[in-house]
Amino acid sequence: MGLSPLGKIVIGLCAVLGLSGAAPAPREAPTATVGEGRVAGTWQDNVRIFRGLPYAAPPVGERRWQPPEAPPSWSGLRQAAEFGPDCVQPAYPADSVYFEAPRPQSEDCLTLNIWAPAGAKKAPVIVWIHGGSLQFGGSASPMYDGREFARREIVFVSINYRLGVFGWFAHPGLSAESPQNVSGNYGLLDQMAALRWVQRNIAAFGGDPANVTAMGESAGALSVSYLLASPPARGLFAKAIVQSTNMRAMPRLREAAFGLPSAEASGQALGEALGAADIAALRAVDPDALLAAAVRARFPAQPVVDGVVVPDQLVNILDRGAQMKVPLLAGFNSGEVRSQRRLVPAMPGDPADYAAAAAKRYGDLAAAYLKLYPASGGTESMLAATRDTIYGWATERLVRAQTAAGAPAYLYVFDHCYPAARARDLCAFHASELPFVFGIAGRPVAGSRNWPAAEGPAEVRLAEQMIDYWTSFAATGKPAAPSAARWRPYGGQEYAMRFADRPLLERNPFPGTFEFHEDRMQRQRADGLQWFIP
Repeated sequence: MGLSPLGKIVIGLCAVLGLSGAAPAPREAPTATVGEGRVAGTWQDNVRIFRGLPYAAPPVGERRWQPPEAPPSWSGLRQAAEFGPDCVQPAYPADSVYFEAPRPQSEDCLTLNIWAPAGAKKAPVIVWIHGGSLQFGGSASPMYDGREFARREIVFVSINYRLGVFGWFAHPGLSAESPQNVSGNYGLLDQMAALRWVQRNIAAFGGDPANVTAMGESAGALSVSYLLASPPARGLFAKAIVQSTNMRAMPRLREAAFGLPSAEASGQALGEALGAADIAALRAVDPDALLAAAVRARFPAQPVVDGVVVPDQLVNILDRGAQMKVPLLAGFNSGEVRSQRRLVPAMPGDPADYAAAAAKRYGDLAAAYLKLYPASGGTESMLAATRDTIYGWATERLVRAQTAAGAPAYLYVFDHCYPAARARDLCAFHASELPFVFGIAGRPVAGSRNWPAAEGPAEVRLAEQMIDYWTSFAATGKPAAPSAARWRPYGGQEYAMRFADRPLLERNPFPGTFEFHEDRMQRQRADGLQWFIP
């Protein structure tokens, strides 16, 4: 029996509209052309993702402890569907809140990843520098998924950089190889190389090289702070986001200072422990053996004041106003050290002992200390004092320096405590803002089995507001979120946005704390002492 006229019409419409039973054709992979060749990525919804793109040559063999070199070119179409390996690093303690499922590692690790909106043209760009004490972590962490940024018309880039002894090792033999007679800071140079790659290539992904924001948390925030102060980084980014930085004294290249051995002396000691006679022998050491020796020696991974890449202590650079004058968004968390109890001095047994300990540590500043952090506060006073010594003072000092230099600067305090964090006494702990900033609150973080999940509707709402503030800052230099509090620059009124259950603009959220720690830093610096220690 033949089809009725109506049936023929229905079949025709189905054919026109693609409603037949055949499976849809797979979406063609997104491609782009960079300086080294063509790359093919993947789609996730309407976001183009390119993973594992090399931004520098492999830093292996003779290139170990050398400034990064240009990556080699390739022919044909390079597949960019998978992340590159993490840089070589020790295992994170399995019981740490920051533990993640192990990923592949290699010394050949200088890659970056890009999340780009479909059809983007001259879109704002964020370059993300991960944290991890300059020893741990990588851009492949599920925490650093850039999709939500791309959905808000940001081209998001995450990078690897050399860690630990591979990224921060100084030695007289290495300095002798350098035209500038310096060594160390290879991790910082990697970050600059990634930013230069972005300048050359991000337009191929729809990004605007003139509108790049350098963004980092913890060691990544410390890195951004030093990039702001480093002459070779000038012009590589137009804005900065700094989440939980510090501003401790760093070792000098050749002279002991502030109670720290010189960076070259630390490198020589490690070389002697390995029995390596010279740099050639050190470069021949197996990476796993080198890592193990560095862990045994407690090798300090940190920037080196070499007079070139890092010209001076960061506090001195800021005092001179010699940093980049770019818009800044910076902040810290109210419970920073709840997840870093090893940094917190032991609480004395009674108020008299507490006062005596304060007098011994702070001298004639003890009365001011006890007013800010009274014995009646118990452990909470110790947590707050340690937080402000390490994170709070440093963040506000950076914000003040940008403000004094005429650049708009915005301060925040992350103070949100959700049920899973409260149950473990981890309210607003170090890095707990990350699921909110990355817009992934409301779902578990893959591979992070110890992380207290931020899963409620209040968390989802706050995450939407925070990522709106962050992306609008990256786009315009002014953080804004629809139907949320107006965020004013720090300015002379000392404005700060407190992220608790909702964003709330305040003035001077911790009265007197900056002045106290600034006074102490000035005294410690004048006496040649480290000011980072609470």
